Amino acid sequence: MAIKYKRILLKLSGESLMGNQEFGIEPLMLKHYAEQIKELVEAGVQVAVVIGGGNIFRGLQAKETGIGRVQGDYMGMLATVINGMALQGALEGVDVFTRLVTAIEMREIAEPYIRRKAISHLRKGRVVIFSAGTGSPYFTTDSAAALRANEIGADVILKGTRVDGVYTADPEKDPTATRYETITFTEVLNKGLKVMDKTAFTLCQENDLPIIVFDIGRKENLMRIIKGEAVGTLVEG
Repeated sequence: MAIKYKRILLKLSGESLMGNQEFGIEPLMLKHYAEQIKELVEAGVQVAVVIGGGNIFRGLQAKETGIGRVQGDYMGMLATVINGMALQGALEGVDVFTRLVTAIEMREIAEPYIRRKAISHLRKGRVVIFSAGTGSPYFTTDSAAALRANEIGADVILKGTRVDGVYTADPEKDPTATRYETITFTEVLNKGLKVMDKTAFTLCQENDLPIIVFDIGRKENLMRIIKGEAVGTLVEG
């Protein structure tokens, strides 16, 4: 089978693991992602994953509890490690080899991030799960995804969301909103559209790294994208 993208970085939100729950991890969602990722690996795609921690704790919520921003951001990073461990377990449950890599050293459960080692794992067919964000406060997991994708030489960032692409307005609030099939980085900025946070988006723009925003809920979408089919919204140029 011909594939368009040989090495990808899949960006998932922590909230996507909640399913219909208000917080935490829904086992069916873990299985949903693990089966899709396994299909990519079997097709010969090198897969890296960055997952958020919003289903457990968001750094930006820390102010409401009286916790300082820096402390809250570190707590959010630890939440991404928990999600990474859960996804690792789900992948290993379907016989996919993985490596959990963290930007904050915790040797008993994950490898420290070393760029060349991460690339070596990908070349050997292992799924690399990047956790703990960038390891620094004030940066989101979007920024971590953009940074790691550029560092490992990914062909594309696949951002899985609840909606099937980038729209002229929020489709959940505006029924007249229409979806873009393709759009340039400059157009996204000029129109004030939300794709990733500004730091992450600029990093992708400056390094010509395309982003595909798509509906992760549809099981067939990841394979369709890998085959080169038009799914979601492609941001490039």
